[in-house]
Amino acid sequence: MNNSSTITNQHPSLREGLGGLSAVYFVGAGGIGMSAIARYFLKRGLVVAGYDKTPSDLTRQLEREGMLVHYEESVEAIPQACRQPQSCLVVYTPAIPAEHKELVWFRENGFEIQKRAQVLGTLTRQMKGLCVAGTHGKTTTSTMCAHIMHQSSPDCNAFLGGISKNYGTNYILSDSDYVVIEADEFDRSFHWLRPWMTVITSTDPDHLDIYGTKEAYLESFRHYTTLIQPGGALIIHRGLEMQESLQDGVRRYDYALTEGDFHAENIKIENGEITFDFISPIESVPGIVLGQPVPINIENGIAAMAMAQLNGCTAEELRYGMRTYGGVDRRFDFKIKTDSLVFLSDYAHHPKEIYQSARSIRELYKNRHITAIFQPHLYTRTRDFYREFAEALSQLDEVILTEIYPARELPIEGVTSQLIYDNLAPGVEKQLIRKDEVMQLVKSRSFDVLIVLGAGDLDNMVPEMVKVLRGEKK
Repeated sequence: MNNSSTITNQHPSLREGLGGLSAVYFVGAGGIGMSAIARYFLKRGLVVAGYDKTPSDLTRQLEREGMLVHYEESVEAIPQACRQPQSCLVVYTPAIPAEHKELVWFRENGFEIQKRAQVLGTLTRQMKGLCVAGTHGKTTTSTMCAHIMHQSSPDCNAFLGGISKNYGTNYILSDSDYVVIEADEFDRSFHWLRPWMTVITSTDPDHLDIYGTKEAYLESFRHYTTLIQPGGALIIHRGLEMQESLQDGVRRYDYALTEGDFHAENIKIENGEITFDFISPIESVPGIVLGQPVPINIENGIAAMAMAQLNGCTAEELRYGMRTYGGVDRRFDFKIKTDSLVFLSDYAHHPKEIYQSARSIRELYKNRHITAIFQPHLYTRTRDFYREFAEALSQLDEVILTEIYPARELPIEGVTSQLIYDNLAPGVEKQLIRKDEVMQLVKSRSFDVLIVLGAGDLDNMVPEMVKVLRGEKK
């Protein structure tokens, strides 16, 4: 089977490696996923430029690394090196409107224009793609796998959906034939990939503004499994509500916390440390220590170690990689951890993610008062899952809700954070406040354990919260 023939409109220079490609232009340069691709081409010595709507810490860092970024929608601002269709590839994010002036100019002048996912798909044909898909857990699992592989003899490249605390970046470059990729189901992006192996962590329906129904969402994952290359493998969480469809020659493994081909035994959670034995059909590895001791990371670690072990990592390399794993920015990210105050930030924005995050923090801090500040993400997600959000948040002692972060959406009549507020369990302390009131609330009272939840822009306040909370405890 000729995999390269299955992708349409593929830039000839990408088919041939990097051939005559000398420049890459990004329309929407500042996204976490786009920036990883930009860094790949920067490391390859190409001219890398692009547009983003507003400056950010990430775009400023890209500029320091050599990327040319501007922030006004202007054809005139496109650098000369990016004005030749024969030698410049244009990469865009679906969040950019079709009528964007620069995108229109590139289109009218015959440039090759690809989504980020298409570029990643090309790389999974040129290297062995180790992909991690799923509604939740994919950023942590892929970052964990990348760290294990990079610290081990097989090594790897990686394109991640979050900033690895081990490397301070969302991208790893090496001479390895392996590339670890976070496989995003949004807009069916992961259908461009051709994985050598893939983990599927979860298939709880999400992005129903794109898919419409749960059945369409599950079908999208089924189709994704048809793309695994013969000789490779599927590593799937046990009990998912989906049917895989594998090509001949693709191995299948399942995993879960305490059952499956890969699982954990002798789990111990005590004194802020988590240890367990990794049970595997290849070679079981006792004495795994979680470098980021969070209960949900046991399952994430099982999946990451399974994929790393299937690709040549030894028992000692697995132990070392797991012990030294530092986590991901905004994924159960501890900012303050003292006897009198715990403060952390978590990107969780789907009800199942919230549930797992709340369960983990409750397990770690059984007898302490836990407060969450939650900013719901998307009107459609709130409309579809407000009861599930309320149920997940009700595991905590106190819930402070802000208004919905709209991202790409317009308001929907009747859909507000009040829906979640009204469905919280009796006995849960609760408040509904505006985002611009959050800092005053944090300044005005003390907390025992505080977590900021959500994928919106509330996290931008976290550095200031850290200062306030530390000052409060002096």
